[in-house]
Amino acid sequence: MFRRIGAIVAAHPWRVIAVWVLAFALVVPFAPTLADVSNSDQTSFLPADRESVQAQEVADEHFPDASGATSVLVVDRADGGPLTAADRARVGALAERLAGAGIPAVTGAVTGAEQVAPDGTVQLVHVAFDGLATDDPVTEAVAEVRDEVAAALSGGGLRSQLGGEAATVVDTEEAFSSAEAITGVATVVLILLLVGVIFRSPVAALLPIVTIGLVFALATSLVALLADATGFEVDASLTSLLIVVLFGIGTDYILFLLFRYRERLRAGEEGRPAIAAAVHRVGEAIASSALVVIVAFLALMLSDLGSFESMAPGLAISVTVMLLASVTLIPAVVALVGPRVFWPSKAWRTAPDGPFFRRVGGLIRRRPGRVALASGGVLVALAAGSLLYTADYDTSSSLPSDTESSQAFATLRGAFPAGALNPTEVYLSGGRAAARAGDLAARLGRVPGVADVNTPVVSADGQVARVSVLLADPAASDAAMDAVEGPVRAAAHDFAGPGERALVGGTTSAHVDVREAVERDMSVVFPVAALLIAVILGLLLRSLVAPLVLLGAVALGFAATLGAGVAIFQGAAGQPGLLFMLPIMLYLFVIAIGTDYNILMTARLREEVTQGLDRRAAADMAVEHAGPAVASAGVILAGTFASLSLTGVGLLVQMGSAIALGVMIVALLMACLLVPSIAALAGHWFWWPGHRDAPAAEPGGPAAEARLEPAAD
Repeated sequence: MFRRIGAIVAAHPWRVIAVWVLAFALVVPFAPTLADVSNSDQTSFLPADRESVQAQEVADEHFPDASGATSVLVVDRADGGPLTAADRARVGALAERLAGAGIPAVTGAVTGAEQVAPDGTVQLVHVAFDGLATDDPVTEAVAEVRDEVAAALSGGGLRSQLGGEAATVVDTEEAFSSAEAITGVATVVLILLLVGVIFRSPVAALLPIVTIGLVFALATSLVALLADATGFEVDASLTSLLIVVLFGIGTDYILFLLFRYRERLRAGEEGRPAIAAAVHRVGEAIASSALVVIVAFLALMLSDLGSFESMAPGLAISVTVMLLASVTLIPAVVALVGPRVFWPSKAWRTAPDGPFFRRVGGLIRRRPGRVALASGGVLVALAAGSLLYTADYDTSSSLPSDTESSQAFATLRGAFPAGALNPTEVYLSGGRAAARAGDLAARLGRVPGVADVNTPVVSADGQVARVSVLLADPAASDAAMDAVEGPVRAAAHDFAGPGERALVGGTTSAHVDVREAVERDMSVVFPVAALLIAVILGLLLRSLVAPLVLLGAVALGFAATLGAGVAIFQGAAGQPGLLFMLPIMLYLFVIAIGTDYNILMTARLREEVTQGLDRRAAADMAVEHAGPAVASAGVILAGTFASLSLTGVGLLVQMGSAIALGVMIVALLMACLLVPSIAALAGHWFWWPGHRDAPAAEPGGPAAEARLEPAAD
């Protein structure tokens, strides 16, 4: 199939390019942006049957005044001293000013003596909004509230920080918007520099930028159109991820093509026949690599947590578009440009003497056991660190520390008891709920892990009682989540009598449900993705053993990456843990995208073996020819993910750094060392039940030609 595709593209490049330009013109100008269909609230992606979601539904119905978005204005003295009586009076006047300022979507602002921190240094003003935190009127009101407060408190020694739900959403959107710009610029600069250095050509460096830029615009427009038409929500981090995913894997595929194209040129073929041959030779590996990524992302649709589920269609659609472009658009451009794609360098004409990967291939040929032991030993040592992995559910730490909502939270955390920041709300409905609310509060006050209980509040219709529970530990801590999941929920449920129902809501309860969803996802998404990837690898390699070896190797790479992340963030950086979603993201990106390199290397191994080389010679030639492409692509992909660490967004920093490290581990240690050395040791059993080792090549035969073919440097 790819022989025919390559021939058609090489013969009609202008027509292929015209089809892509037409698709761009028909879709991109008329599509919404991803920002229009994005959501940054992780808990809003929980399934409807989770207790925290059901509790919020009760709150929305019976306590509508408290169901809208809120923010907390944190006021303290610039000199850090305790608030004076005059300061408190001024804060009270500020609350009245905000309530009466006529700011659209603001329904009230209240404060009082009970809102003063125990040490007297901080006073809170609770600002209520009409609507959800993600609604445009609410986000616009947040900016107006901040302006109004700044004007009211100018001079006088008081300072303010607006945090809480609505303010966090605004700051998150701004942070991700900034992250997209930083990631985009860093990715483009990195690709220009690295591809330019690899091929010593500005033309080759511009090829990924121009073609993948077109694909990125088309793919994101298609995703936004689908989201708008079907109503599914898109996670706010998707755009930043798509930048690195598309530019990362797209550059990988371009490098695979260009290295093989240059190889065919060095063997004496003309420009268009050479690109047709390149598509024929690596098209199957590119398609298999892309399909692995697509099915791994589609496995996210089985996720119980909607933030993962919502990523699946966007990532799968985008990679599909990139796959089509890799075997049509990009070869068409190369067919038109011809060898000038390497201009002004002339190094493409001849292979250098003694390239690095020729020496690596020779080492594997002579000492496959030692290479396998050394590379595998490094991976096992790194993987040991994964045993110390701790999940962190505090998403508030994801925002850059210089955002106002992050600073407000830090001030709150230093002035108020841990549980006071995010009360756990217990709702009792039905029966004699209103009359029994006091008894429920007393019962909850005796539960381990509860520091205090506020006076119960009864809904206007008298049907539901709400008890605010202050936990002894921070809302996102394991101790707080264990308390809510265990004794708090148990006490509430046991208290409910016939005809009554008790539900536990609030931030910590939502974290508990998120934790359960993530644990469930890891037990479902991981094996399903692995099974689908194994099927694709089996079809590509015509083997049962090789796919299992590759999956086992990449799983070891995943564990090594997680262990390295633990050492960097939990160890060196002193963070309490890795963000809870990181293992699934690592699994999918390291397993799926990292498998690209194993596929390219193993496909070349199979090609060399079927041409008649023995197992060790095949490993030698595969590393010599495919190693440069794998290493170059791995460095560039790792660099694109590493650009996420420049954003300052905690999730993206951890994700980018860890995935970048994982890609390097998979590309260099695994694809270039471990896999070919195992193949050299296993021999024909590596390909069972497919072909056996072919007879030794005769002089002048195909295997001999393969040996003499110039290697890529």
